[in-house]
Amino acid sequence: MRELNRLKVPARTIMTPGPVEVDPRVLQAMSSSILGQFDPSFTSLMNETMGLLRQVLQTNNKWAYPVDGTSRAGIEAVLCSIIEEDDKVLIPSFGRFGGLLTEIAERCGAEVHLMHCEWGTVFEPEQVIAELKKIQPKVLAMVHGDTSTGRMQPLKEIGMACRELDILFVVDAVATVAGTEVKTDEWMIDGLITGTQKCLSVPAGMAPLTYNERIEQVLLERKSIEKGLLTQDLAVSSSGRRIRSNYLDLSQLQDYWSPARLNHHTEATTMLYGLYEGLNIILEEGLENRYQRHRLNEQALVSGIEAMGLTLFGDNQFKLPTVTCVQIPDGVDGDSVRKMLLEDFGIEIASSFGPLHGKIWRIGTMGYSCQQRNVLITLEP
Repeated sequence: MRELNRLKVPARTIMTPGPVEVDPRVLQAMSSSILGQFDPSFTSLMNETMGLLRQVLQTNNKWAYPVDGTSRAGIEAVLCSIIEEDDKVLIPSFGRFGGLLTEIAERCGAEVHLMHCEWGTVFEPEQVIAELKKIQPKVLAMVHGDTSTGRMQPLKEIGMACRELDILFVVDAVATVAGTEVKTDEWMIDGLITGTQKCLSVPAGMAPLTYNERIEQVLLERKSIEKGLLTQDLAVSSSGRRIRSNYLDLSQLQDYWSPARLNHHTEATTMLYGLYEGLNIILEEGLENRYQRHRLNEQALVSGIEAMGLTLFGDNQFKLPTVTCVQIPDGVDGDSVRKMLLEDFGIEIASSFGPLHGKIWRIGTMGYSCQQRNVLITLEP
């Protein structure tokens, strides 16, 4: 019988926009014994995790919990749970991940209205607000920090306008939570999604999210339609109001995370251990201290890059603090440089997507990867 190869994982310094290096405390927590998902010790851990999430996401929302799956699962859970067929959805896109929001909304049957700006820039809030007033969508879905372009969109004024116009405001904050300021309640965000694999410094596999009573009301209305369809055999035309996904149905997920503990799926036990420990680490460091650490290491990285004579990409006024985009000089094969860094020095940086592929390198300074040692190793391997 052939001898099986044992797992061998090479040492890496990960300086990509995600996934990032994981705090050793998180890895240790994830090696703990498995608990049953209805064990009182585990349900207590679920409750504590919700409380920690509220603090990190800066919200008083009742609902703050993780969806099992990567950040895309969380985005899809929120959008699929609130968008019905023919709903108007406005998506201002300034990078690749605006395209992801668009695809998900279209799959939900939405009437999608797109706004575009040049990659490397963001929207003036007044532009978005004017379009909101013109279209009057049910949902505005936006990315806060788009890692494909390294830009960050100001949200506060847009959130205020959405509330005044009674429009649901959904934000992809996957690349920003725990790396830079994200104020869910103050910016009047109705639904916010992040991911474990970036500034939270937990392995990919969970999408923490939060939503307020405005979104919960939509869920309850759609849930009542679902019950009606099942018990009264309503007209097929009503089926467009049903939440199409079972696994990503927030109305069912919140029942599981509520005191009722209605069984929905088998919870990812060890992932929750990791998220719990990662959130504790963030709060022990302190949010403002953590933001300052990210700013300091970003500034050091930028200074070193500019000292090499390299040029940064994009509008610096709206630079994403957790991702630095560098223009690849003419005549340089960007992929060969990345290959050399990885194979010769164990350092991983990223290329980009779409119109920027082969034109920029993207260097992440996120979470546990965002430390002086990593910045210096990357600048001078």
